[in-house]
Amino acid sequence: MYWHLCHESDIRLWSLTSRDRFERMLIRLGIVDALHDLNDLPDGSSVLILRGDYIFDERVLRSLSKEQNVILKMKVGKDVIPVAAHVDALGARSVLEEMQNEQVLELPHLRTVTLEDLSGSFSNELRKADHPYVLPIREDNRKVLEQHLFSGSYKGVTDLVTKFCWPVPAQWATRFCASKGISPNQVTSLSLVLVILAGISFGYGHFLLGLALGWVMTFLDTVDGKLARVTVTSTKLGNIFDHGIDLIHPPLWYLAWGLGLVSFAPILSWLTLEITCWVILIGYIVGRIVEGIFQWWLGGFVIFCWKAFDSYFRLITARRNPNMILLSGSLLIGRPDLGLEAVAIWTVLSTLMLLVRLGMAILEKNMKGSLTSWLAEIDPVNGRDSLAVRLFTNPPVTIK
Repeated sequence: MYWHLCHESDIRLWSLTSRDRFERMLIRLGIVDALHDLNDLPDGSSVLILRGDYIFDERVLRSLSKEQNVILKMKVGKDVIPVAAHVDALGARSVLEEMQNEQVLELPHLRTVTLEDLSGSFSNELRKADHPYVLPIREDNRKVLEQHLFSGSYKGVTDLVTKFCWPVPAQWATRFCASKGISPNQVTSLSLVLVILAGISFGYGHFLLGLALGWVMTFLDTVDGKLARVTVTSTKLGNIFDHGIDLIHPPLWYLAWGLGLVSFAPILSWLTLEITCWVILIGYIVGRIVEGIFQWWLGGFVIFCWKAFDSYFRLITARRNPNMILLSGSLLIGRPDLGLEAVAIWTVLSTLMLLVRLGMAILEKNMKGSLTSWLAEIDPVNGRDSLAVRLFTNPPVTIK
């Protein structure tokens, strides 16, 4: 399979030309050979013909690559024009000519499809529901498109800090990194350095310094993923690097915090520092195991996307950022020991809730045969009277 661009655009989105973006997206789909002249298309092969003055959702490209002799049409103003096609070598030249002339083909062997025909809306990776898109690239809508790409790179279901505090500064930082050619893995590497420095600071009782380093790290942990998605530079290795750090360091931070305490006088008098640290560690591990069981053996998606209740609970569940709020609050009142106790209590309560939800999921799967995410059942366009839909999904971008 080959790919070919027509109507190329020199407008850059997040520092990428349309050709750069298509090349990176198509490589991820295993389509690596670009043709500048369709006369060079070998017999028996096929070509994905794309308009370079449109930006495509990767799901659309994936769907088109799996079907042959199809043409995707879009309504632009009052007209309906072809914007992409996947055709065999015999019909490639005629299809290209018609696409360049912005005419809709009516050929017996060519099937016309729309966006609704190509892809669903739920993304397990980003834990959100949004419609696939194909949007025109113009200078007057460049900022809107960049905003759409950035918003689309954000996980719909995440913690309250990431969701409500980081979006605006993360967009600034992502733009800076994209313009300077800073890679997501470089950002992640800096995050790793901050993880280590924050842990050392906690261990020596320098809680204020450790929290400052830790909060910067949590911010960069947001930036690296967004940068990878808007510049189409995410890789399996980078994903493992990023998520590996996220998985391992939180309990180590809490243990280091315990080591740095001068005194420990919890509200629950029977708690010792050793018991508190063990409770946090075991509760964290059990919670992660529950999430893994649900995703890999029950639902096929993360547990926090099962029901709207679970998505709300993800905002405050005992993960790093909500726990960092507890630690920061305890330092403000001069009782860092109470912060560690609060993390232990909240970890236990969160893990118990996850265990309850896992049991309910097992029962529902036994009765219904399968589990479905609530995000796969809602309409993010027409269902915006629901608070959950407004909170956990993005409205579709509208460009004239």
